[in-house]
Amino acid sequence: MKNTVNNFTNVISLTSILLLLMLTLASCNSKEKSETGNRDGSIENVDQEAINITENQFKSGGMELGKISMQEFNTVVKANGMFAVPPQNQADVSAYFAGYVKDIELLPGHAVKKGQVLFTIENPEYVQAQQNFLEAKGRLSYLKSDYERQQELMADNVTSKKVFLKAESEYTVTLAQYQSLKKRLSLMNINPNTLTGENIRSVISVTSPLSGYATTVNASKGMYLNPSDIAVTVTNTDDLHIELKIFEKDLPMVKTGQQINVRLQNNLDNVYKGMVHLVNKSINAQNRTVDVHGDLVNEEEVKLFAPGMYIEAEILTTSAEHPALPSEAVANIDNDFFVLVKKDSTNFKRVLVKIGAKNNGFTQILNASDFKPETEFLTNGAFNLITE
Repeated sequence: MKNTVNNFTNVISLTSILLLLMLTLASCNSKEKSETGNRDGSIENVDQEAINITENQFKSGGMELGKISMQEFNTVVKANGMFAVPPQNQADVSAYFAGYVKDIELLPGHAVKKGQVLFTIENPEYVQAQQNFLEAKGRLSYLKSDYERQQELMADNVTSKKVFLKAESEYTVTLAQYQSLKKRLSLMNINPNTLTGENIRSVISVTSPLSGYATTVNASKGMYLNPSDIAVTVTNTDDLHIELKIFEKDLPMVKTGQQINVRLQNNLDNVYKGMVHLVNKSINAQNRTVDVHGDLVNEEEVKLFAPGMYIEAEILTTSAEHPALPSEAVANIDNDFFVLVKKDSTNFKRVLVKIGAKNNGFTQILNASDFKPETEFLTNGAFNLITE
């Protein structure tokens, strides 16, 4: 019995030793595995930042390499505005004399020439003005002769001064009436030099003061027009220019001769070049803005636009050079910006960068000093690889 107990005790001891050895080995294996796992983990972390690109992928994807270079970046002043024409290129046409519209065939958009008849108006009073002119013209010839005769008699002391002054007064008054009526007829577009009793008319023509387009037509046939009523607006678009409004805080930065990038509000992709022509020195007291006028650089582009079209613009003020990469080389992932740095012929590493301004397809790299001058970046095709 005693031997049996001893044997049982020995078995338990041996079992305990074996279990202890197994636990020790398992602990070591676990530790070694854990260490290996940590190493693998670090490798996996590197692998997450590493991207392999084969030569075929590089060529078929049209990928390109490039280095950080110094690029010019502009400080811009943003502004809103519209296309407009100078005051001398737009005319609000009204009749100088009241009357009824007899004929008008204009529609908004019709091209007109300077001196072309826009519409005609009719009024019996026009007849009276022509009659008065012809009467004054007829009396003037007689009164002029009488005045000259009395002047000669006065010089010879043949006539009295009273008779001479009366002749002079009548001639002077009639001459003034004649000149006044002559000017009045000219405003009616009636030639006083060819006017006779046979061609007196009650209809006068209103002509265009400039060449351009009828942009507004307010008159219609049969309408009664007062002298203050605007019947037609004619606009010449040859000198179409840019009118912008900037805030007063931006006024010190804006100067004549600076470049303007112009975009239409419904088409922001196309950029048209302009130049600051004039900066107003007065500030609008209501909205605290300043008017800026500019001209398009390409005069042919003027034909593409019309007065009143709203635009968005950037006025390029100061400029400076900064290290930069093409914007296609930088990918935005949750407001963090990454680039692909070439490690060897087929391997690239994803690296976090800090960016600044963007201009002309380039993005400023604020931490450019972290890279060596010979460091190459994937400048084309990087975005999809980084974001995958």
